This record gives sequence, C-alpha cells and structure tokens, in this order.
Amino acid sequence: MSGFVFNEKPIQIEEGDGPYVYDDSGTEFLDMGASYACVPLGHDHDAVKSAVQEQLSKLTYVQASYPVDVRTELYERLADTAPDPIDKTWLCNSGTEANEAALKFARAATGNSKIIATMQGFHGRTMGALATTWKNKYKKPYEPLIGDVEFVPYDDPEAMQEAVDDDTAAVIVEPVQGEGGINPASAEFLQTTREATEEAGAALIFDEVQTGMGRTGTLWAAEGAGVAPDMITAAKGLGNGLPVGATLCRDWIADNYGSHASTFSGGPVISAAANATVKTIVEEDVPGHAADVGEYLRGQLEAEVGDAARDIRSEGLMVGVEVKRGANRLLKELALNHGILALPAGRTVVRLLPPLTITEEHADQVVDALVDVIT
Repeated sequence: MSGFVFNEKPIQIEEGDGPYVYDDSGTEFLDMGASYACVPLGHDHDAVKSAVQEQLSKLTYVQASYPVDVRTELYERLADTAPDPIDKTWLCNSGTEANEAALKFARAATGNSKIIATMQGFHGRTMGALATTWKNKYKKPYEPLIGDVEFVPYDDPEAMQEAVDDDTAAVIVEPVQGEGGINPASAEFLQTTREATEEAGAALIFDEVQTGMGRTGTLWAAEGAGVAPDMITAAKGLGNGLPVGATLCRDWIADNYGSHASTFSGGPVISAAANATVKTIVEEDVPGHAADVGEYLRGQLEAEVGDAARDIRSEGLMVGVEVKRGANRLLKELALNHGILALPAGRTVVRLLPPLTITEEHADQVVDALVDVIT
C-alpha cells in the first residue's frame, strides 16, 4: 500500500487558470493563497509555459559549471533588478536552500559564527535555516541544530543594535514576517539593522522568499524600506510555480563565499521559467498592480470586516486578517462554502497571498466571504 509523509487536504486539485484552480469534480476555487505565494502571475501563465516548453525541446539539464544562455540571462536579469550594489546570484531549488546558502556565505565571508534572527521569524526547514526559525514546534524533533544563534524581538531597533557586535556573522530578517502572522517591519528597524551590521562588518540578509517578486508592491520589499542588504534570498514566486531559489549577493560576499554548491543549481528549464516570470513581472508592472489592488483590498476589509477582526495587516498583496476565533475553522468555511482557498499564519491569522494579477472584483468576492464567515 502506498503512503505519504505529508498532511494532505481533502481537495484534489486537477487544473489551474489565472487566479482559479479546479478540483477533480470541476469545482472552481479562487486561489487566494497561490500555494504560499508561488504563482504571482497566476496558474498556467502563457509566457512561463511557452518558455519552459521551448527550453524542454532544446536542453533539459546541464550542470551549472557549463555556461548556458538561459541561465546567464537569468543571472543578468536578477542583477539588473536587485537593489544596488547587489549584482551576484547563486541559484538553487527552494527558499530554505537560499537561506542556508546565505548563512554559510556570511560565516565564510566574515570569519565569524554568530547569527542573529528574530522572534516569530521563519527561514526554512533544513538544519541551518531551521536554527534561525523561531517556533520550537518546527525545531524540537531535530535538535541539536547549528549553534551560536541569538534571537531578538522583531521590529525592536534598540534590541537589534544591542545584539549586533564584532562577533556577528549575519543578521537574517524578513522585511514582512509571513509565517509569523503578516508583521511588517518599520523602516526604522530595517535601517537601524543596516547601520549596526555595517558598523560591525556583519552581513545583513533580507529573507524575501515570500515578499519578493512584487508581493509587497515593489519588486523587492527592500526597495520600499530604502535599505540595501548584503544578501537577498528569493524563491516561491521566482519561477511562477517551478522550484527555484536564489541568493543575491554583494561582491564582498560572492568573493569569499567558501565552496558551496548544488547539483541542480540553475537548470536550464527552471532558468527559463524564472526568466519569463521576472521579465513579465517587470515589464507589466505587476508590483504596481499589486500595490493598487492590495490597497483596495485592505480598505474594503477595514470598512466591511472592521471590529469583527482583531487586526488587519498588509503590505501590497500580502495580507493578514487576525481573527477572534480559530483561523483554520474559518479557512475550511471559506473553501467549502465560498470556493476560496486561503492560508493560516499561526492559529489566529487568515493569510491572503493571491496571484498578483487579481482584480478589485476578486477582492470584493473575498471580502464578502470573509464578512460572512467572521461575523
């Protein structure tokens, strides 16, 4: 008898089109989770699909030590879009791998070992990235993890300034916490962290696995904060559903990264998908659209849901509705009674991470459904 090591949902998804997915009975669902922000352009996007099909017809795979035009193009495209002076890229397969690489690069480049992360932060499930993740429920079964990791309160500039010292290799921080409940950091916190790491000679890592690719209304959340870190990690939306991650670095990191490598770094098919995704997002100003629709959605939520929710927090189309009763129960009602798929962020936050191409009409549909299940 076959089995699986994963908790499956009772909805079998068979097809997708734009912001919608369809189960095995043909039932339509508005996908307001985008499978954890992985399809910013929506499902079955023509440009991404065409790029993948074209590359499959030429070359499926060759290891990254052999130059391939489509991978080189992706390196250049990511360098062009990253905040200056970040212009080097290491490619991998997921967000946790991108963060794992960033932590290793920081230790190699600085010669130090201390890593500072934030309470309620989430950076992945491999042994290094997991050590910088806050919740014990993720960590406990796998301890001992890597050592010399210190946690500080999120969005507390004074605590961060005090924690960063000459022994610090890196600070890793999400500009907007995702798993932690959709918590945006203040510009003051991110700028103070930047100043403290520069003074100590430590690396500042922005984990943009969830915020990157236009999710918060700019291509990178770092742009909105006016802060250029030493590394940005990206994944999820980078390949519009195909598995790809990236660690974007300044020169001083790239020149002293150690000997990190990955067999499937920048495979041609995956690079083609990422190229098409980033190109479309930039050329069609998808971040600007996300900012506009995100502002509309938040305004409607505040007006219609109001005090029935404890709080409504958002940046662009990264939205958290903190509710007064269990989020998972509400999510089940949204799916079964309203045909809307959303996500939890802890026990009390309904998280919305839709395709960035949704319209105000889709936003209205979600607000009406939330009003019904919350009130």
